[in-house]
Amino acid sequence: MQYAKQFTVALWIIQGLLAPLFLFAGTMKFVMPIEMMTEQMPLPVAFLYFIGAAEVLGGLGLILPGLLRIRTGLTPLAAAGLVIIMIGATVLTAALGGAASAVFPFVVGLFCAFVAYGRTHLAPQRAITYGWLPQFAS
Repeated sequence: MQYAKQFTVALWIIQGLLAPLFLFAGTMKFVMPIEMMTEQMPLPVAFLYFIGAAEVLGGLGLILPGLLRIRTGLTPLAAAGLVIIMIGATVLTAALGGAASAVFPFVVGLFCAFVAYGRTHLAPQRAITYGWLPQFAS
């Protein structure tokens, strides 16, 4: 029981750090001029917008389900989706800038994987249940 509390605190800290990171990164893909974006990452603009939207939604998915206690199973899904994005970021960064510059997206991806695993197995979040609503087995 004590470990569950420690994991819950650790997961909330990591989620609280990852969420603004992804919200900022995703928002910047919509705010930056297209020329500047494609200069840094030689990818199609529509794909960059898609990644930006996925990062914003993933950042919100790390925090909102747990805070609102609604659909808490979305948090590990958001973290798993962000792992996929960070795998692509790691490969692209390693190909364009070398292995040393790919360390940051790799570590961020590991933190996302920890959140996905932790919210599934170590310290899952519980949704609010209301006594007056019928409970269905899921």
